[in-house]
Amino acid sequence: MFRRPLTITLAALIEALLGLGLAVGGIYVLAITLLGRGADGSFGLPLVVFVLGGAAALGYVAWGLFTLHDWARTPVVLTQIFALVTTYYLWTSEQYAAALGLGALAVAALALVLAPSTTATLFPDEAGGASRRSRQG
Repeated sequence: MFRRPLTITLAALIEALLGLGLAVGGIYVLAITLLGRGADGSFGLPLVVFVLGGAAALGYVAWGLFTLHDWARTPVVLTQIFALVTTYYLWTSEQYAAALGLGALAVAALALVLAPSTTATLFPDEAGGASRRSRQG
C-alpha cells in the first residue's frame, strides 16, 4: 500500500492552519461589524464574505494536497508567497511576533511542498513504473 510522505502531511497541515487562521479573522471581523464596532459596516460584510471564501479555498487546497492531488501544489506555493508578502508588511508595521510566526510557517510549508519526496509522490516519474493513483489501490 502506498504511504503519504510526512512532507505532504505537514504541508497540508500548515495550509489548513493558515485557512483556520483566516477563518478566525473573518469571524472576528463579522462579530465587530455586527456589534457596530467596525470602522465601516458597508465594508465589513463584503470583507467577511471574501475572507471566509478564502479560508474555505485554503481548506480545500489543504485537503487536495493531503489526498495527493498534484494540482494542489501550485496553490500551496502561491499561498506561501502571499504569506511571505504579508510577513513583510507585518514586520514593517512592527508586529514582529506575528511576522516571525507567519514567516516561519510560510518558509516551512514551501520547503515541505517543494521537497523531493513531495515532488516524487505528486509527480511520479512516468518512466519509473506505476503511477501514484495505481499504487494507492
